[in-house]
This record gives sequence, C-alpha cells and structure tokens, in this order.
Amino acid sequence: MHESYENCQLMDKPLKAKRHSAHGEIHRSQRAGWLRAAVLGANDAIVSTASLMIGVVASNASKTTVLISGVAGLVAGSMSMAVGEYVSVSSQRDAERADIELEKHELERQPRAELEELTMIYVQRGLDKELARRVAEQLSVRDRLGAHLRDELGIDPRSLARPLQAAWISALSFASSATLPIAALLAAPASLGIPAIAGLSLLSLCALGALGARLGGAPMTRAALRVCLGGALAMAVTAAIGKLLGVSLG
Repeated sequence: MHESYENCQLMDKPLKAKRHSAHGEIHRSQRAGWLRAAVLGANDAIVSTASLMIGVVASNASKTTVLISGVAGLVAGSMSMAVGEYVSVSSQRDAERADIELEKHELERQPRAELEELTMIYVQRGLDKELARRVAEQLSVRDRLGAHLRDELGIDPRSLARPLQAAWISALSFASSATLPIAALLAAPASLGIPAIAGLSLLSLCALGALGARLGGAPMTRAALRVCLGGALAMAVTAAIGKLLGVSLG
C-alpha cells in the first residue's frame, strides 16, 4: 500500500497539481519568468530615469533640458531593456533546446543506460532500488523524454524560456514606470524639482518592492526597504555628480 502511494505521487504530477489547486495551495514559482522581467524593468526605469533627471537638475539645467533628458532616458532604457532581455533569455532557451536534443540523442543510442540513470535518480531521492526501477519504467512508457528532462535536467518542455515575452514585458514595464519621475517634474515648481522627483520615485520604489515581494511570497517590508535604499543611493550619487559638474563647467 505504501509503495503504491509513492508510485502514484511520482507518476502523476498533473493529478497532484489538481489536488493542490483544490485545497488552495498557490505555487508562485510559475510566475517567475514574467514577474522577473516586469519587476526588473519597472525598478530599473524608476531608478535610472529619476537619477538621470536629478543629476541634470543638480547641474542647474533648465526644466526643458531636464524633461528632454528624462524622455530620452525613457526611450533608450526601454529599448535597452528589451534587447538585453531578449538576448539573455534567448541564450537560456538555446541552452535548454541543446540539452533537449542531446537527451533525445542519448535516449536513442543508450536507452538502457538512460533508464538506469533515471532509476538511480529516484534511489537518491529515497526510493528502494526495486520501486525506483518500476517507477522509471512506467514513467518512460508514458513519456520517456519528459521524465528525463524533468528529473535528470530539471527542464519542463512546457515552460521553456520565452525571449519575446521577456523583451516586451521589460520594455513596457520600463516605459510605463519611467513616466513617474517625468510626471513629478512636470507637476512640481522648478525650485522643487529634486524633492518632487526623488519623493515620488522613492514612494514608487517602496510600492514596487512590496508588490514584487507579495507576488513572489517574500517578506514585503524587507523587499521595500531594500529597493528604496538602493534607489536613494543612486539618486544621491548622481545628484552629487551633477552638482559638481554644474559648478565646474558653469
């Protein structure tokens, strides 16, 4: 009876997923791809755009110049994030596909060795040798490649990296978030440019950090403080550099 239960758990992952859904378990790791791209894009947009604009304001530039620098930062940053994410995630996808092709080749050339390898994986996870062999054989009958990809390589063919998704989410997230410091500049008097940009940007960073932590199931306060302090440091450094350049070049 015990062996049958263990066997069922290892073999029937879709059934297990349904049980989780039925009694309310939520697995946030499925959000990792798009959540990472969205949070990274938004965080980078606020920090980089706000820091850039604060540095330009500190150099005693006109409001028009600061606005132009913010818009330029928004466009350049969006394109940079899209290209960077596309290249990075494409490399990850290429590596995954190469591993899949290699595993297909090995299964065709050495099926017995691959079955033994899968058996030993289950033995290392706590099954006795006889049960591990039966589980490996039954999983191989159902989906031999899928079993090896999942349990040997940690790859789910249904969840491969998606370069285009990462690219457009990052670009959209960056562009929308970069409008916050620009809006703060437009709404505030010229004399309050730095406080307005920094204030709204830091509040947004705190909210972003807390939201990302909540979606990912992590502590919200710690994440919000981490993002806020990092953004404040970036803005302070660029403000100091802008002030020094404004004095020395003025």
